[in-house]
Order: sequence, then C-alpha cells, then structure tokens
Amino acid sequence: MTTVEEFILLAFADLYQLQIPLFFVIFNAFLICLFGNIVIIVIVRAEPSLHTPMYFFISTLSILEIITVFLIIPNLLASLIAAKRGISFHGCFLQLFVAGIAGTAECYLLAVMAFDRVLAINKPLQYVSIMTQRVCVQLALLPFIVGIIIALTPTVLTAKLQFCGRNEVHHFFCDFVALQSLACSSIYISEMVLNTSAIFAIGLPFTMTVGLYIYIIIIISKIKSAESKQKAFSTCSSHLTVAGLFYITTIIVYAVPKGSHYDRFFALIYTVITPLLNPFIYTFRNKEIKRALINLRMLKRCQFYTKSNLIKCVGFKNM
Repeated sequence: MTTVEEFILLAFADLYQLQIPLFFVIFNAFLICLFGNIVIIVIVRAEPSLHTPMYFFISTLSILEIITVFLIIPNLLASLIAAKRGISFHGCFLQLFVAGIAGTAECYLLAVMAFDRVLAINKPLQYVSIMTQRVCVQLALLPFIVGIIIALTPTVLTAKLQFCGRNEVHHFFCDFVALQSLACSSIYISEMVLNTSAIFAIGLPFTMTVGLYIYIIIIISKIKSAESKQKAFSTCSSHLTVAGLFYITTIIVYAVPKGSHYDRFFALIYTVITPLLNPFIYTFRNKEIKRALINLRMLKRCQFYTKSNLIKCVGFKNM
C-alpha cells in the first residue's frame, strides 16, 4: 500500500479534440464573469445612490462569484490547454475546503438578501434604522462563518481517509464524492457527515429563502396600488432570478446519481454559467444600476477643478 501524495484531475481528458474549443469557451466565460462581477463591485463602490444594504449584499455576492471561479477555472484551463492535471494532496483538500465555504456562504447570502427584501417591503419606515452599516457587515460575514463551520468537518474526515494507489479524480476540481470514491478505507462515517452537512449547507438556506419569498409575495398581494406592487416586485426580481438560477442548477447537480458520467458537465453550470449570468441579470434587470452606469460614463466627461472647488462638465446634468 502506497500513500497518495498527488491527485490527477482528469477533467475532460476523454474529449480529446474537443478540449481546445472547450478551453476557448470556458476562457471567454471566465473573463466575462470576472469583468462583469468586478464592474458591479466598482459601480456599487463608486455610485453614492447605490450605497444601500441591497447593493452591498449584491457586491458581496459578486466577490463570492470571483472567489469561486478563481478557485476552480484556472486549473481547469491549464488541464485543457497544457494537460497539467496534477494537484498536491494538501492543495486538493485546500481547494475542497474553500469551495465548500464559498458554496455554503452563497446559499446563506441568498437567504440574507431575501431577509433584507422582507424588511424593506414589510417595514419601510424602520428599514434604515434597522439595516445599519454595522448590521449589514455582520450579516455579510455570517454566511462565511457558517460556511467555515459546515465545510470543516466533512473536509477533515475526507482527508483522514486512506488513499492508496488510485489517484485519478474523474472531475475538474476536488469534489467530496469524487475523492471518497478513491478511498481504500470505509467511507460510511464521512459520507453520513457529508450528507448531513449538505442539509445544513443547501437544504436549510433553500427552505429559508423560499419561505421568505412566499412571505414577500403574500405581503405584496395585500398592496392595493398597482404602481406600489410593481415597485415592490422590481426591488426583488433580480435577486429572485439569481436565487432561482443558483438553486435550480444546484438541485440538478445533486439530483443526478453520484458518479454519473455527466457530473462534470452539470458542475460547469454552477461553477461557470451561473457566475457568468449573475452580472447580466443585475445590470439588465436593474434600472438603478443602469442609471449608475450612465452617470459614471457622463462623469468621465467632467473636469474637476480642486483649487476653486468648481466642477466643469461637458454634456452632464445631475440625475
């Protein structure tokens, strides 16, 4: 029996001639995803009108998406173009742990964003006093803390399994199920802990998010004014779309029988496609962000005179 010191991420090695086209598709998606999420972070930071709890959480979600793609996609691109598929034992479990934190944090952040919309719609007068900057920071940090707590135990138990001989992972990143299938020792306890952790990582925040949005729909249905109803729906439509897309893709991935040949392809949905689409959903469906983009473009045409504290703008009007 030999101890495994390195894992080989097979990724899409079996696709042969399709690896190069797949590289360019994923590489372009990677760049667009990074650019889109960075733009959202910059806009929210630069535009004073977006300094609200909702956009603070949106920018936090963008940070999470960037972490996810940076954690997984560069290794995948290297394996596609250079056949560099090796990853060290410790590097593999570090990737596993951080990916578990990021995935769990995103689930709980979506629940936090739904809770924020409940407060905004149900208690509009007290909303500003409740959602202070300190509370927003605490609510944004909470998903990361929960992610660390939930991801730690299954990661440690999986790392303590005996790996001897087989080291080829039929995936493009280190995943719990793929690694457990390579273990020489019994995986019963680690598998049970993993399934329990999945309930708290995905099932619980999903239930919370669905329950909060059902409550939002009930509140909005009681509003008599059609204009007020439209405004209330518009404030949470983008987030509802993002949450729906994330959970639909996650459910598809975990509904497929473990060890399926299509695991890798379904995993591409929530590691590449979902982070790619989120910025477009927020920019195309959100009037305030589109207005902020226009404002920032117009501000580039302004010349600021710091000495006289005057602003000379060409073709710019306050909006």
